Amino acid sequence: MPDGTGARGVLAAVCDPGTFRELPHPAAPERPDPLDWPGYGDARTRAAARTGETESVVTGTAGIDGTTAVVIAFEFGYLGGSLGRETGDRLEAAHVHARARRLPVVPFIATGGSRMQEGMVALTQLQRVARQSALTRAAGLPQIAVVRDPTTGGGWATLGAGADLTLALPGAQIGFAGSRVRPPDADPAAYTALGQLRAGAVDAVVAPDALRAALGRRLRLLTRPSADPAPVPRALGRTDPPATGWAAVLRARAPERPRAGAYLDAYFTYREELRGDRAGGVDDGMLCGFGEHEGRTIAYAAQCGTATTPAGYRTATRLLRLAGRLGIPVLTLVDTPGAASDAAAERAGAGAAIADLFLAVAEAPVPVTTLVIGEGGSGGALALAAPGATWVTPDAYFSVIAPEPAAAILKRPPGQAPHTANQLRVRPQDLVDLGVVRGIAAGDAGMIP
Repeated sequence: MPDGTGARGVLAAVCDPGTFRELPHPAAPERPDPLDWPGYGDARTRAAARTGETESVVTGTAGIDGTTAVVIAFEFGYLGGSLGRETGDRLEAAHVHARARRLPVVPFIATGGSRMQEGMVALTQLQRVARQSALTRAAGLPQIAVVRDPTTGGGWATLGAGADLTLALPGAQIGFAGSRVRPPDADPAAYTALGQLRAGAVDAVVAPDALRAALGRRLRLLTRPSADPAPVPRALGRTDPPATGWAAVLRARAPERPRAGAYLDAYFTYREELRGDRAGGVDDGMLCGFGEHEGRTIAYAAQCGTATTPAGYRTATRLLRLAGRLGIPVLTLVDTPGAASDAAAERAGAGAAIADLFLAVAEAPVPVTTLVIGEGGSGGALALAAPGATWVTPDAYFSVIAPEPAAAILKRPPGQAPHTANQLRVRPQDLVDLGVVRGIAAGDAGMIP
């Protein structure tokens, strides 16, 4: 069922009262009907009379819960919200205005795709949209899309799926393929807001009455760059260093040890999730997003103690690169027995995903701070750690390999795993002595010598 609120209704519901200012319309093209399509002019006239609009998008500036943004609202009642030449003109002008005023861009999308009556002229507007989005991204300005019902075709594949963060309204039909061009046996759930959330293609599904606040929080978080690194969180668990390497391993594996969720809740006033790798995958064991800490924004990527999948590594990489573009410092929390090593992980490109995260951390233009809060299992943990800016809690360890497989590789009996752990020097104090970490986090946010 198409979104019935229309472009102006959406703007009235989400924008702060009295703040919307419509942008001037670019001059009309010399050939508004490039294919001389029979009846196209009449169809546009009827659409204008029905909706009160002269094109399928309304553009302007407005406050959204206190943050000024360039807003783009699609009018589905105007030829199905389709993109034509004049739509492209307005979208380009909106992005140019956003860059000139250093404003974020928020499109409210409801479209069936490119306008058939303008043929390839309409389709090439997607290239214009992509170019403008790329320029806005390069300027360090966030783009947060709101996907309404329906959002299909090129509008989804550029403005929607190409945004930095994507929110969807409940029940929205979302997908590159519209309802009339899908295979007859296609699973309809895959083309819904919930289906796209599960596939990692949208970050959250938000009810209409919560949309202004949800957008406002995210806009505030993404528009506060900072040059200072994220402070090291205080340790939430044990504060005494372990006596042996095996004791360190057992502490890190203890079910009562504080996990990433507890650390994030203690560290942030509030936080908003960035979900999914935008390649069809979600790893619930990798929490990523942006939060407020002591009045400023910190991005975070946190392992939750499970084996990290390729989708988890790609989501963390997505977070690192977005934070870098926006100038926001990053906090990473390391806690994994290692990377997922099953056949599914290999087929999903585990090596490439880990390699890309190593690169994202290494080339990050913003400071990255790391705290090891549990298990530090080999390269699957190290990929998330910042060189020269990693700390460890007293109930954590870091190792080139877990003690049990290390003993097996050395052809030792299983009972030798504790001795092997001691030889590997995995304790927090050992890591300090080896120069692998800078210090041990204490419960008062200080550092244990």
